[in-house]
Amino acid sequence: MDKKIKILDESQGEFVGVAGDNYRVIVGADATENAFSVIDMTIPPGGGPVPHAHPDIQEFFYVLEGELEYKTETGPAIVAKNGLVYIPRGGAIHSFKNVTQVMARVLCVVMPGGLERFFAEFGVPVARGEFPPPLAMTPEIHAKLDALNEKYGQSMYPPDYLD
Repeated sequence: MDKKIKILDESQGEFVGVAGDNYRVIVGADATENAFSVIDMTIPPGGGPVPHAHPDIQEFFYVLEGELEYKTETGPAIVAKNGLVYIPRGGAIHSFKNVTQVMARVLCVVMPGGLERFFAEFGVPVARGEFPPPLAMTPEIHAKLDALNEKYGQSMYPPDYLD
């Protein structure tokens, strides 16, 4: 672990495109002895992950800009700027989607850290503000995703699972 204080501006960090979204890893698990990771997520209209669960991770999402629809097994909720969603450890199935016509940004903190490693393996390196097209779920992509889900101890569900 690097014991130096880090001060980063908005252009710094590792940027990765994940399923059409742009994620900036501000502080990764390698810098925190796996205690936590901080990720700035920019989600375009229509963007967001499919329902998923990771039982060994707790996370929170603080909405910086725009609004997102969060879905859980207890129902949907629209979360706007300055709103927070907390997903406790234990495997709660959840997803979020930008259902507006403007960009949304959330600050995501995961504990323990390391979720950014999944993003790095599944996503593609991008520049700030660059959004790769969402992936078509080909058999090859599906197999890669299944292997990564097993590696990182998480599960993914069909897009309509929480409807």
